[in-house]
Amino acid sequence: MRAQVLDSMELERERGITIKAQAVRVFYTSQRDGETYQLHLIDTPGHVDFTYEVSRSLAACEGALLVVDASQGVEAQTVANTYLAIDAGLELIPCLNKVDLPGAEPERVAGEVSDLIGEPADSVRRISAKTGEGVSAVLDELIARVPPPAGDPAAPPRALIFDSEFDQYRGVVAYIRVVDGTFTKGDAIVAMQAGTAAEIDDIGFFTPQMTSARQLRPGEVGFLITGIKDVTKLRVGDTLTLKDRQASEPLPGYREVKPMVFCGMFPINSEDYQNLREALEKLTLNDAALSWEPETSDALGFGFRCGFLGLLHMDIVRERLEREYDLELLQTMPSVEYEVTRTDGEVIPVHSPNDMPDPSKVSAVREPYIRASILTPKEYVGQIMELCQERRGDHAGMHYLSAERLQITYDLPLAEIVLDFFDQLKSRTRGYASLDYDLIGLRESDLVKLDILLAGDPVDALSMLVHRSKAADFGRMMAEKLRARIPRQQYDVPVQAAIGSRIVARETIKAYRKDVTAKCYGGDITRKRKLLEEQKRGKKRMKQVGRIEVPQEAFLAVLELSEKG
Repeated sequence: MRAQVLDSMELERERGITIKAQAVRVFYTSQRDGETYQLHLIDTPGHVDFTYEVSRSLAACEGALLVVDASQGVEAQTVANTYLAIDAGLELIPCLNKVDLPGAEPERVAGEVSDLIGEPADSVRRISAKTGEGVSAVLDELIARVPPPAGDPAAPPRALIFDSEFDQYRGVVAYIRVVDGTFTKGDAIVAMQAGTAAEIDDIGFFTPQMTSARQLRPGEVGFLITGIKDVTKLRVGDTLTLKDRQASEPLPGYREVKPMVFCGMFPINSEDYQNLREALEKLTLNDAALSWEPETSDALGFGFRCGFLGLLHMDIVRERLEREYDLELLQTMPSVEYEVTRTDGEVIPVHSPNDMPDPSKVSAVREPYIRASILTPKEYVGQIMELCQERRGDHAGMHYLSAERLQITYDLPLAEIVLDFFDQLKSRTRGYASLDYDLIGLRESDLVKLDILLAGDPVDALSMLVHRSKAADFGRMMAEKLRARIPRQQYDVPVQAAIGSRIVARETIKAYRKDVTAKCYGGDITRKRKLLEEQKRGKKRMKQVGRIEVPQEAFLAVLELSEKG
């Protein structure tokens, strides 16, 4: 026994959040009619960065339980995920969890849920997952209201791959939802989009551990193992069918997810490059929202430019790579995808500051904007509005959910929220505010590329794209951080921040002097002077050929995003 059965990943337990959707099959004997029913449940994440996991799980379901914390109330993600379930046409059953907590306010929260989905507050079920109070009533209601799966057992078999993972001994493990027909162990199957043919080595259910079975019938959710080791041959969203009795058309898959935040990942040990590539391939199978492509940096060597759905997603991926694949990684400053119109009319996407064309060849730069929905107690409205104005936000609306809580809407540049916006929001509202956002398109902005020069040489890994009004402040902050982290040389090293050819900030790493006179004990002062003059000439010569070694800590210092820029 352990506290969270479905949150099986070590990271999930540490952080107290769900990262991966988890499927489980349970048998339940109804207290209404005494019948035993087979239920397939999928536990999904709630954070905005994992919305893609939620939308994929909803596509494999007939109904949804909307579970709201009786003490926290409706949060921004609750609203977003509710609309996802309604758009998917699912039967929605609202319930309040944690009613056994001393701080629970079921009446207030039931009112918020009622306003959100339009059902009377009395019909919102009160449960406690910890004590078991009210759980049977919710399951009975689920059986009564959610329609059973409508599949044709006699039709050619079809199954949707809604998730997958890689097992180093058994290959690709596909999580499937059978829609029509029956899949039996030993069947020859084919993936309709990829064209991959294979034989079913093992098939079964999640209980929540993998439990082998002889077959999967219509409406059932389970796993399927074929022994395929190539992770590209069984993709999430593909349709599986039998080789000798193929279905005529595939099931509707999933829309391609578009990454919103990009950063470079480089192995600290350059020999780990191939291991990092293999780890990313396996992780992409388990996390379809992750995208990557090779990248080279003068300062950091060979690595990959990775795309994520948000900052938490990026943090989780980096931690999983380091823990599960035993890699040591260096991560560059996160950025977003910009659209640049050149003076010759060509429009190009820019993922990294180093892809930015020369300023003289740029006629316009557009950056992605998001519509942020912030739910907060009314006493923190001033702090939230101040934070959004600092981040170049445009106020788009405000309405009260109850006498105490309201929803504030702002249009913000995505680049302004990927760094520490969420942390700032939580700290200014003592953790009570919650955030959800949607991409609303591109808008033209006055953006410039900020270069960092060490001893006159630009360091490509430290470049960034910032709004012109903030460039000087960012440059000053970067220069100060680097001055503190880069070790002193035997000559002065200027650290400069520049926009094109204009220097906007400068710090100097002062030289340290080797004690060349240590061996002179007493004697004539001219002997010491001669040695010091010789040292001065040597330093001058060294400055002409000197290249600065930038330690890893200097890059990490710049990426410490907790400091308020």
